[in-house]
Amino acid sequence: MANYKDDAFRRNDDISIKQAVEKMLDVYHLRRKFDETSILSAWPNIIGKAIANRTQQIYIKDKKLFVKVESAVIKNELMLMRKQIMVNVNEYVGKVVVEDLIIL
Repeated sequence: MANYKDDAFRRNDDISIKQAVEKMLDVYHLRRKFDETSILSAWPNIIGKAIANRTQQIYIKDKKLFVKVESAVIKNELMLMRKQIMVNVNEYVGKVVVEDLIIL
């Protein structure tokens, strides 16, 4: 009976699942969309739950993050934190995905 812990069953070109997914995203040019979707799903963690609950709509188009909020107070707060929000968003992904923040 074969022991699967032996290196005889491993090939030299084996890669981890993470590496395979990364390669697939790059080959099929899905990296940008994947990064944008991960930002949108992590919005409450990036900005905070209090502001995220008052966000009506959020989307990314042409490296611009569009955020629609329901109150003028939140809109003003986001305007004051504009640079820090962009830094936090780009740090979350690990590269520059958002170059501008538009508050609607």
